[in-house]
Amino acid sequence: MSFLEFKDIKQFVEENAPSGKITKIDLEGPKIVLYTDDLPFFVENNEEIRNLATVLKKRIILRSTSSKLMDPEEARKTIEETIPGDAKITDIGFDPNFREVHIEAEKLGLVIGKGGTTLDEITKKTRWTPKLLRKPPIESETIRNIRKILYESSDARQKILQRIGRNIYRKPDSECDWIRITPLGGAREVGRSCFLLQTPESNVLIDCGINTAATNNGRFPDFRASRLAIDKLDAVILSHAHLDHCGFIPYLYKYGYTGPVYCTEPTRDLMILLQLDAIRIGEREENELPFTSKDVRRMIKYVIPLEYNEVADITPDMRLTLYNAGHILGSSIVHLHLGEGLHNLVYTGDIKFGDTRLLDAANYEFPRVETLIIESTYGGRYDIQPKRRDAEKELIHTIQETVKNKGKVLIPVFSVGRSQEVMMLLESYSRCGELDVPVFLDGMIWEATAIHTSYPEYLKRHIRHRIFNGYNPFITDTFEKVDSKKRESIIESKEPCVILATSGMMTGGPSIEYFKNLAEDPKNTLAFVGYQAEGSLGRRIQNGLSELPIEKNGRTVALKINMQVKTIDGFSGHADRRQLLGYSKKIHPKPRRVLIVHGEEKKAINLSMTLYEMFGFEATAPQNLDTIRLV
Repeated sequence: MSFLEFKDIKQFVEENAPSGKITKIDLEGPKIVLYTDDLPFFVENNEEIRNLATVLKKRIILRSTSSKLMDPEEARKTIEETIPGDAKITDIGFDPNFREVHIEAEKLGLVIGKGGTTLDEITKKTRWTPKLLRKPPIESETIRNIRKILYESSDARQKILQRIGRNIYRKPDSECDWIRITPLGGAREVGRSCFLLQTPESNVLIDCGINTAATNNGRFPDFRASRLAIDKLDAVILSHAHLDHCGFIPYLYKYGYTGPVYCTEPTRDLMILLQLDAIRIGEREENELPFTSKDVRRMIKYVIPLEYNEVADITPDMRLTLYNAGHILGSSIVHLHLGEGLHNLVYTGDIKFGDTRLLDAANYEFPRVETLIIESTYGGRYDIQPKRRDAEKELIHTIQETVKNKGKVLIPVFSVGRSQEVMMLLESYSRCGELDVPVFLDGMIWEATAIHTSYPEYLKRHIRHRIFNGYNPFITDTFEKVDSKKRESIIESKEPCVILATSGMMTGGPSIEYFKNLAEDPKNTLAFVGYQAEGSLGRRIQNGLSELPIEKNGRTVALKINMQVKTIDGFSGHADRRQLLGYSKKIHPKPRRVLIVHGEEKKAINLSMTLYEMFGFEATAPQNLDTIRLV
């Protein structure tokens, strides 16, 4: 079924739903909400709603009318009696606006029951719709605060979603007969990814990041040159939570944006964690961002989480589907169906098309693709990463040699992604008895890891299996969370250790503090396992920097860099050149046009030439502010 207005959806439901069973039809974002006085009927006859959803090609939510809901206290007792005690319920809360009962438990499988029978029983008895929340194996302040904000702002959020829904299913003012895209950042550079996708009817941003390694010039997307009216935006689509893709979204809400952000649920949580951390770092280092934590909290109410492979209308002429990108937890490839079958766009964001310990490789099968927008971080001619297994052996050997010399290994990491990859490697070798050294986690790593443990369904099957069976690999004696007080004792200790510290590019955060105190001792090692952007301190050290001026006791002194500096390629969450070419070969169906972004200029241009020569793609590497007409 093609794009529909709300009146068409209402008419279809009224004509095809069981007679007299639906009392009200409403919208919440891209979802259709049906209210009924007889919820048990639809639980027993679930094919009725399934058939409507299949024909409409939309998610349908079924809710009881408020007059039929069981009293919350009585419902609580019923739920506690219905769910087995082994499920270990930790919280039950009621949301009268959405007619939902939030059930938080350690073992959700027991809450669901075989074939969903326990949930069905709860729904039939209480008329409340169960919403399941996993109790994080590691307590996460971020997740707890997000759930609290969403619960307390339920009434406002429902009104926001209803308004967004009416904007999606509005009557179009004009036919979709042209489509264009403009990079506002992230073209021929790494950082501040932001792409404005436009039709006669719609204005949508895909990603909206900052360049953490840049100063004022080139730090943020260029909205002025595009004459972007923020309050005219229909939607923001976020591929993943790294700051170079999500870091500038709160700015939109500060200056008038009141539309949705579409992303996966773990992306939402990680985005908020990293944005709040960036605000704190900016304030501390007198390099403040042009928004505050208040804007981040406001943004939370507007985020609409989508699951992988869930199709959602986001404007009258755009339909969105997210697919696994293999880059970090919850990272997505964006597929957009534009117009009435006029054009299909795939934006990879950051992808990994190879073996990792955490995630499956990026999806490459789509319904249709005419234009592919692909990253090129490692798209240069010589950007061939070692095999992951070889990289892992090299890092373990580096640690073992440093420990043998009574030194410390500092590994600057991004709190999301590389941290957890390295943790899984160190846990594996420690479990096998091949590595016996404490591993300290400093910065936002522990909180990011807590979020990872809350979404095991996004992780590889064997990790998911271990978490579900009580052998969580992130919670072992090998790892120790560090605060600022503990940091000093680690630095002063003579005992060898491994330190994972943020930030990954050494542009701020605790990795700088450790570096300043460990750099002059040749027994210590600095091991880079992630990408170091042009202009970052990490890149300068990689390139052979031997002295660094630092402030010490009120005066500037030269810090001698005597520690061993090693770059261990192969851990990156980005596809290298070989994987990018492999992805371009396997993507199905084949695109006609390819736009190469998210890479330094030479790398992007070189990859575009190679894709043209090897596959015959119409491949280009646009510059920022180049507007490309797709149709």
